[in-house]
Amino acid sequence: MKTLSQVLQTRRVALSLIAATCVLPAAHATGYPGKPVTVVVASTPGGILDTIGRIVAKGLEKMGQPVVVQNIPGGGSSIGTAAVARAPADGYTLGMVASSHAVNPSVYKKLPYDTLKDFTTVSHVVNLTNVLVVHPDTPANNLQEFIALAKRSPGQYNCGSAGNGQSNHLSLESFNTEAGVKLNHIPYKGSALALTDVLGGTLTCMFVDVLSVKQHVAAGKLRALAVSDKSRVPDMPGVPTFAESGLPTFNANSWLALVVRTGTPKDIVDKLAQGITETMKDPEIAKRLQSMAVVPMGSSPAESQKFMENEIRRYGAVVEKAGIKND
Repeated sequence: MKTLSQVLQTRRVALSLIAATCVLPAAHATGYPGKPVTVVVASTPGGILDTIGRIVAKGLEKMGQPVVVQNIPGGGSSIGTAAVARAPADGYTLGMVASSHAVNPSVYKKLPYDTLKDFTTVSHVVNLTNVLVVHPDTPANNLQEFIALAKRSPGQYNCGSAGNGQSNHLSLESFNTEAGVKLNHIPYKGSALALTDVLGGTLTCMFVDVLSVKQHVAAGKLRALAVSDKSRVPDMPGVPTFAESGLPTFNANSWLALVVRTGTPKDIVDKLAQGITETMKDPEIAKRLQSMAVVPMGSSPAESQKFMENEIRRYGAVVEKAGIKND
C-alpha cells in the first residue's frame, strides 16, 4: 500500500505530464516559424494565381523565415491542393487557392480531400476583377446590345473558358441565366488558349481577368463590354460595370485565398492571417495589385471560413442548375 507522500508524488508527476502536454502546441506556435515555409500554388508559373502567390510569399517573409513558392498544377487545381491536405498540420505548408477550390466539390464526384473538413481558410487574399470581352467584329458596342444580339440568335455565339467547371465557365452559365440568353460554352485547357481564339475571331466572347486583356482592349483587338467589380476599373475607365449595364446582381468576380490543413494550431493560423492583412495593406503592394485590377482584401480566419462556405454554396447552385460534371 502506497503512503500518502507516494500518492501525492504520483499525482504531481501526472499533473506535470498533463501540463507539459497542454503547453506543447502553444510553445510550437510561439516559435513559429522556425524554418522555411512553403506556399503551394496549384497552377503553372506566370499566371495570376502564381503572381499573387509570390507577392504573398514575399510579404510573409516578414515573419522571419524564407517563404518559397512551389507550383503544382493539374486536375483543376486539385493536385496541388491535395498536396496541402497531405502535409503536416503545422503551418509550414500553405495553399494559395483560386475560386476553383470552391467550385470543385460540386463539379467532381470524387476529390482526394474534403474541401470543408480538410482545410482551414486563413484569409480571403484578393478579388480578381473580370471583364466580358468580345471580338471587335461582334455587332454590339455595349452589354445591352450584346444581350439583344444573343437573344435574337440563341445558340449562335460561342464563349470560351479555361475548362469545364472553371470559374469563368460558371460566370458564363450565370450570365446565361441572368441575362436570359444562350451562349454556347467552349472549354479549353487554360484561359490563354481560349483567349487566343477570341483574338482570332474563332470565339465570340470570354469572361477573363482584366490583367490578361487590358493591352488587347487598348489596342482595339478586343472590345470590353462590362467589368465585374462594384466600381469601374482605373485601367478601363470607359467600361461600365455589370450593375451599370442592367445586371445589378450578376457576380463574375473570382478570388484567391490562403488555406492550411485543418488541425493547424489556431495561433499559427491567426499569425498567418495577420501577415496577409499587413501585406495587403502595404501601400506599394496595394498599388501594384490595383494596377492589375486586383482588389486587395485580407480577412480574419473566421470571416474567411464563412466566405468560403458561402462561395461553395453559391457555385454549387450554379453547377446544379447548369448540370456541370467533370467525371
